[in-house]
Amino acid sequence: MVAMNYRRVPWRWPLVAAICLLVVVPGGAQDEEPPEYAVQAPLVSKSLLIDVAAVDGLLVAVGSRGHILLSEDQGQSWNQAEVPTRSGLNAVFFHDRNLGWAVGHDSVIVRTQDGGVTWERVHWAPEDENPLMDVWFKNAEQGFAIGAYGTFFETFDGGTTWTSRYISEDDFHLNQIVPAGDERLYIAAEAGMFYRSDDGGATWADLPTPYHGSFFGVLPLEGDSVLAFGLRGHLFRSDDAGETWTELETHTVSMLTSSFKLADGTIIITGLGGVVLESTDGGQTFEFHQHCNRRGISAGTAATGETLVFVGEFGVRVLPLSKLNDRKDG
Repeated sequence: MVAMNYRRVPWRWPLVAAICLLVVVPGGAQDEEPPEYAVQAPLVSKSLLIDVAAVDGLLVAVGSRGHILLSEDQGQSWNQAEVPTRSGLNAVFFHDRNLGWAVGHDSVIVRTQDGGVTWERVHWAPEDENPLMDVWFKNAEQGFAIGAYGTFFETFDGGTTWTSRYISEDDFHLNQIVPAGDERLYIAAEAGMFYRSDDGGATWADLPTPYHGSFFGVLPLEGDSVLAFGLRGHLFRSDDAGETWTELETHTVSMLTSSFKLADGTIIITGLGGVVLESTDGGQTFEFHQHCNRRGISAGTAATGETLVFVGEFGVRVLPLSKLNDRKDG
């Protein structure tokens, strides 16, 4: 499975049965127009990148204008893939070394079955004007894509067709979906909304939080503990699966964008303004770091146990864990 990598960018009543609206969307229906391929750009590794994933020695970064970059040497060099879209891509997820998906603006979903070498467009609906913000797959067949205005897509055939349904009576933007164990899932959303499913995504509970701004990311910890973070440096911890929350000190008002956990348990949270928060006590407290150029970090992951990969306004940057405190690092 893909390394733990939780991120990113752009959201009540009790348990909601998520079958209010069912619309089956075959992948080919949107493909009457031949796709425009992303332009091959010599400096693409320095362009705006939004998300990055790591799996079995492969790094995959996605970003503006349909750009997808691949690295097989821990981020030291990158190759641009041929991608059948010019829509900005917001998230990427790999089930294994070969099978992966990326989602973005124009409700686009692209899929690879050969480790990112080639991609196919399996969903595209520009007329909906709903960007997709995240994608996650339980296995090779069942997955979810979420996005603006309560958009929630589900597939049972690896992404060839998608079913649209509502998980709440509200239409808040859904920003990130992550797993916590075999059947539990969390969604971070706007307006302080936070959703939990205990049955693999079939139904969802709308959980209250003490915050009314947007949550952009969520990081499950041990047991029922979980972190949620977003606008103006706000970071909250729950130790009862989202029923109650405590705010943690971050020493920043920059927007927090993504999170991931290293093999030794170290927790990293990234943010705009070059912010990096580090916890070595299981997410109880965080140490503040900031890169000197203060360019926004959209997402990060671990290339190795001691090497971090960040993407953002600067493109892609590889940084040894030991240099988080080095203010001269650009």
